[in-house]
Amino acid sequence: MAATDLASIAKDLVAENKGILAADESFPTIEKRFKSISIESTEENRRAYRDMLFTTPRLEEFISGVILFDETIRQSSSDGTNFAELLQGRGITPGIKVDAGAKDLALFPGEKVTEGLDGLRGRLKEYHGLGARFTKWRAVINIDGDQIPTNFGITANTHALARYAALSQEAGLVPIVEPEVMMDGPHSIQRCYDVTEQTLTSLFEQLQLHRVSLEGTLLKTNMVLSGKDANDRAGVEEVARMTIDCLKATVPAGIPGVVFLSGGQSDEESTAHLNAMNQIGGFPWELSFSYGRALQAPAIAAWKGEESNVEAGQRALYHRAKLNGAARSGGYTPEMETEAA
Repeated sequence: MAATDLASIAKDLVAENKGILAADESFPTIEKRFKSISIESTEENRRAYRDMLFTTPRLEEFISGVILFDETIRQSSSDGTNFAELLQGRGITPGIKVDAGAKDLALFPGEKVTEGLDGLRGRLKEYHGLGARFTKWRAVINIDGDQIPTNFGITANTHALARYAALSQEAGLVPIVEPEVMMDGPHSIQRCYDVTEQTLTSLFEQLQLHRVSLEGTLLKTNMVLSGKDANDRAGVEEVARMTIDCLKATVPAGIPGVVFLSGGQSDEESTAHLNAMNQIGGFPWELSFSYGRALQAPAIAAWKGEESNVEAGQRALYHRAKLNGAARSGGYTPEMETEAA
């Protein structure tokens, strides 16, 4: 696919008032979510749950793309329509998670590196044939005092992200590169800023070395946050300001958009932080969302695995998507949380 086509897809994914629904949970993750509503994680239950999400009326008003899991891209709606085809028919771009998960980085205790490059070229070709038009690869960057992450740990992950991105573009797929600096621990917001800045600087150096077209790439990353166990956690305005400052220091203007992960924040926190950033403004890229749990939590709680609750689950998802759509332009207010969907 030509670079101009990749750029067009990337821009569509960060269209005004829209963001991405991350529905690419691995088997262990979806099992945990299903346990919260006391249902078994069977293939049919997973299919029914994703069917509920993807057939939500008017979802396309606020959702531009959906990240699928390998199982999900091969599944179909209750009417027999393949999920990728169903989404495309609604004007929602299907994407696919392609990494094989974060594993322990050998000889670097406490650090992870994401695997999945072996055989990736062939898998990307298959996924394109199955209807995917963008991909996602997540790297995990832990913070533990002043010693972790190491320079090598960061480089190992950003190098893999760049290799994945190059292979994706070769296959005609827009790569979403996702380095996540974890919020686990007691670290300060300044420590998160420093690690995020180092990680993003390394990432864009590697992308340049691998000849990846930034115009056909999206960045998915963490917001700059205090560690969740920090004694004095930063407020909304400080998070927004420091996140924008970090992005301005590291992210080239050529990239069309940054889509944030929620990374352990509550539904309301992730929306409020995104809203505050867009109220500040003054940046060259779109600031959007690519939320999983922060979009799905109210929906799965309302659905409860019961056919009779499908509409309730869909209303909950639509409402959460609408709030994040408002945050895209700085138009969200806390009072909107209690408005009917």
